[in-house]
Amino acid sequence: MARIGLHLLLALLPWCGLALAAPQPATVLSVGDGDTLRLRQGASTLTVRLACIDAPERAQAPWGQQARRQLQTLAPIGSAVTLRSKATDRYGRQVAELSRQGRNLNQALVASGAAFVYWPYIQGCDRQTYSRLETEARLQRLGVWSTPGGITRPWDVRRARRTGSGPAPSTPGGRLYRCSEIGSHAHQRHRPAGRTARNR
Repeated sequence: MARIGLHLLLALLPWCGLALAAPQPATVLSVGDGDTLRLRQGASTLTVRLACIDAPERAQAPWGQQARRQLQTLAPIGSAVTLRSKATDRYGRQVAELSRQGRNLNQALVASGAAFVYWPYIQGCDRQTYSRLETEARLQRLGVWSTPGGITRPWDVRRARRTGSGPAPSTPGGRLYRCSEIGSHAHQRHRPAGRTARNR
């Protein structure tokens, strides 16, 4: 039993270190789309993919541009933000939550209807808060929820683009996921710093 306990502790240590990672200051250099931006951190420039959320693709007019403008409003060029990294994705981007003046920008995008909660990759995020904010945006029919059921999910758009099939990017009525489907994929989102996480 002691050996099993030790193995479990060793397995959890990377996650504990990740959870306790101190937030780092950074400056906004540019905003690429609704969930990607470039920051200056010290002498380094890094590309950041916002964790826990997924904004519409640029091809999903007009929602893709609306999400980008919302992020530009929340994090103007030259503004100071706080970066809390959760992983590095397969493109070498930092996957992180950002805050500015004490406000979580990832959550703000969901609350405004500019982005969806990225349920398959919610691990390491405040699931309850993200769920509540998305539900409120949906009930108020904000942004991506302005059509019944919401627009096509951006992850479905990317999948259709890769396979050459599926709905057009701007088609409303994206798929809704059951809890059992979410749970089976939740472990894939965030992995300890230094390891690669599949993102998009």
